[in-house]
Amino acid sequence: MNQLLLLKSTDNADIEWCKEVKGNMYDMVIEGFQLLSKWTARIWEQCAWKFSRPYKDAVPSETNEASASYSDYEKVVRYNYSAEERKALVELVSYIKNIGSMMLRSDTLVADALWETIHAEVQDFVQNTLATMLRTTFRKKKDLSRILSDMRTLSADWMANNSRPEAEQQSMHHVGEESRGNIFYPRAVAPTAAQVHCLQFLIYEVVSGGNLRKPGGLFGNTGSEIPVNELKQLESFFYKLSFFLHILDYTATVSTLTDLGFLWFREFYLESSRVIQFPIECSLPWMLVDHVLESQNAGLLESVMMPFDIYNDSAQQALVVLKQRFLYDEIEAEVDHCFDIFVSRLCETIFTYYKSWAASELLDPSFLFSSDNGEKYSVQPMRLSALFKMTRVKLLGRSINLRSLIAERMNKVFRENLEFLFDRFESQDLCAIVELEKLLDILKHTHELLSKDLSIDSFRLILNEMQENISLVSFSSRLASQIWSEMQSDFLPNFILCNTTQRFIRSSKVPLASVQKPSVPYAKPSFYCGTQDLNSAHQSFARLHSGFFGIPHMFSIVRLLGSRSLPWLIRALLDHISNKITTLEPLIMGLQETLPKSIGLLHFDSGVTGCMRLVKEQLNWGTKSELKAEVLHGIKEIGSVLYWMGLLDIVLREVDTTHFMQTAPWLGFLPGADGQISYHQDGGDSPVVNLFKSATAAIVSNPGCPNPTSFHTMSKQAEAADLLYKANMNTGSVLEYALAFTSAALDKYCSKWSATPKTGFIDITTSKDFYRIYSGLQIGYLEESSQTPSNNHKVLGDSVAWGGCTIIYLLGQQLHFELFDFSYQVLNVAEVEAISVPQSQKHPHFGQGWEALIEAMKKARRLNNHVFSMLKARCPLEDKTACAIKQSGAPLHRIKFENTVSAFETLPQRGV
Repeated sequence: MNQLLLLKSTDNADIEWCKEVKGNMYDMVIEGFQLLSKWTARIWEQCAWKFSRPYKDAVPSETNEASASYSDYEKVVRYNYSAEERKALVELVSYIKNIGSMMLRSDTLVADALWETIHAEVQDFVQNTLATMLRTTFRKKKDLSRILSDMRTLSADWMANNSRPEAEQQSMHHVGEESRGNIFYPRAVAPTAAQVHCLQFLIYEVVSGGNLRKPGGLFGNTGSEIPVNELKQLESFFYKLSFFLHILDYTATVSTLTDLGFLWFREFYLESSRVIQFPIECSLPWMLVDHVLESQNAGLLESVMMPFDIYNDSAQQALVVLKQRFLYDEIEAEVDHCFDIFVSRLCETIFTYYKSWAASELLDPSFLFSSDNGEKYSVQPMRLSALFKMTRVKLLGRSINLRSLIAERMNKVFRENLEFLFDRFESQDLCAIVELEKLLDILKHTHELLSKDLSIDSFRLILNEMQENISLVSFSSRLASQIWSEMQSDFLPNFILCNTTQRFIRSSKVPLASVQKPSVPYAKPSFYCGTQDLNSAHQSFARLHSGFFGIPHMFSIVRLLGSRSLPWLIRALLDHISNKITTLEPLIMGLQETLPKSIGLLHFDSGVTGCMRLVKEQLNWGTKSELKAEVLHGIKEIGSVLYWMGLLDIVLREVDTTHFMQTAPWLGFLPGADGQISYHQDGGDSPVVNLFKSATAAIVSNPGCPNPTSFHTMSKQAEAADLLYKANMNTGSVLEYALAFTSAALDKYCSKWSATPKTGFIDITTSKDFYRIYSGLQIGYLEESSQTPSNNHKVLGDSVAWGGCTIIYLLGQQLHFELFDFSYQVLNVAEVEAISVPQSQKHPHFGQGWEALIEAMKKARRLNNHVFSMLKARCPLEDKTACAIKQSGAPLHRIKFENTVSAFETLPQRGV
């Protein structure tokens, strides 16, 4: 074909070269016809062999039914083709259809070459070969000579001949003269079918002489008066003429040779089985498509559409040849059903491949290096580009855009995958946020890889849609709401803080199995990481972050929620603190009422045992055990929220630092000596604005600038970006804001929880302030935790200390607490007692039974001191600096306010 195109583009090409090129094309077309005929015949033979030899062994165990329930058609088709035979059949069908379609596409290109070659063959025979025969063998045989002359008259093209017919006729009378072959010009004028049939008939008359029962066959040498050499020439041309008919009817010949519609018809078995139709699993075309999809063979996947051409052939036969509309309706119904299943499964295969590819690329390289069999995590490449280029698939006369269907289905699959990931997260606790981020990263990378080949919706749009976060005024999201719901229902009540490890762990009293969660939805393996090996690898990483909540989980929350939904979650947590304080107020009032009117200091003379007895007598809360438990759990939740805010503040500071390092050089910012940000441009423009302004001025000054307006627009956009990034540079501290918010919320109850002494001096005996309540609660749960193996510390953790100490500090009662706390007094008594009694006079059982309690009190005092130190550093009582967050999510940078009752009104409230 390339040589033909070159020939057509070349002027005054050499005649011999033209003849050679066109002759080669003629031979190539004949070879193509022969190959198509041979391959189609082999499929016919295999099909006939299968139908004559049904599957006689036990039917493969696809179901639990007995083999007797299977029809004869299933035994000759469904179970009669092995996997190797199906693969070979798919390949052969692909060969036939691909070569046939290629030959049909080149019809107009090769037509002239074929016609010229046939014209040359015919003219060479009738003008040269027949002329020689007329001068020699048939010169004296008038009847045969007349027939040969008729053949020349019938088919000779004298218009293409150099010599005149008269000269040729004169030369015929000079018997002894040496004749030379006529030279004729090549013309793309092929003989008609009538001419071909007439020539065949005349050759038959010459050879047979009218004898229909000639011994030895038509061209046999027995009893023939024609010499062997000339008989062979007539025979060769006779068979060429029969083949010329197929070449002249080029399109019909290719269509006939590539017709495989017989593979679908099964009417005989429908009648014998007395059923309306067989299931599609018994249809051979669908069996081939299903085999390609199931085998995951990269070489076969490009040919997955070829078996559908069998439906086209069978539909053509039903309408044109058999003229049976009901057959076409059956074929159409099956094609519709099969094609829907095919698109769904093909998209699943494509999605699984790209998902596995993304998961493989995101695996930790150190994990692959240390793995003994790292090759199992690699993904074999698949050639899917050919499928993505199919925009016009012909199926039963309809043109289908397969690329568009795949893209549409992929948009749906990504949404289903996101829905599954969110449902899976909702069925687990908050610790699964790291796994969710990892799976979302894999899905996002899958989208990036697939977007290179398909035009699909952006991942951000799909994610926002599935999070119900499309509206511009919506600051919440499905994920943020789920995190908040999880914190309310499970995290805050059931997780305890371990201050030494900076982690929250689940309380041993409340295992995960006892918490009611939605059931994990069923999902395809592709909705995880693609393959089973990749699923196991990524799940092993996810298990490293399960069972606790710490800094890695907070990073995941910050990255997943972003600057749009994170302020909403912070505000919800702060409102939870305010509501919890309001809930605690009547409970604490109930504990205050049960305190005695006078509570004195513990006497050193009583020792630890006497002090503990005195504390129990003064704290007559035996009937208030449920009330105490509710107050402790309320304080624990407040402490958990504040510590959670502390972790969030650590993460946000790191994120802000990274953001500052990326943007500060472009904005002209430098870190100041006091930790604040300084600007070094002295009122001038930032570097990014100067860069765009100078570039715009240089380009616009060029007279050849085509569109200066666009460059001015870019300069203005740089100024807008400069203002936007500068406004978000000083983000403040979330922890400081949370402490300020808590302080303002406590101001409502300051008069009840922190009463001003009437005398102006510290009231030692009659005070019922909050620090007294917390002191009694603290020594109570410390004593219980030291006495029982399953202690309260495993239920409450260190969050109680963070909550209680924060409230005490913000109420200004830290010094009172450190002076009059029961456990601190007991520790002082224990220290004095240990020093005052000489080593030689100590009884063997001295202090026995109080060691665990004393150790728990020391640990609690160290923790309290740590909390107070942090509070003094982050929230000085003189004045507090915080970054307020509006309801819209926009920050108010570094506002200052006094610690007064009216300060609560300056903070953003819900609905403002």
